[in-house]
Amino acid sequence: MQLQAIIEALSLSACEEPVENSEVRGGYCSDLLSDVMGKAAPRSIWVTNQAHPNVIAVASLIDAAAVIIAGGIQLEAGTMQKAREMAIPVFATDMPAFEVVGRLYELGVRGTVRGV
Repeated sequence: MQLQAIIEALSLSACEEPVENSEVRGGYCSDLLSDVMGKAAPRSIWVTNQAHPNVIAVASLIDAAAVIIAGGIQLEAGTMQKAREMAIPVFATDMPAFEVVGRLYELGVRGTVRGV
């Protein structure tokens, strides 16, 4: 599924423009960075409530298609600068993570795990 279709369907707010319309091959939801590093598959869209710069480092490490910061959480200082440097699209929504994941599932985005 294309990232732009997800952005539109979920009415996501891009934390910064422009956003590359890349392919999303699955999804992963976790706030535990070590869990994401070990299990999230490449080109997944990652849903989290974490908003600090380390999220961007992990997203780059797993080759995430994008990060969605759920629950109306505000980005910490330095997070967008790191996202720009690492070319990671970051989106925000007031929806709780549970709802975001349910909406992604309705769109056909399925959970993916590295190596499975």
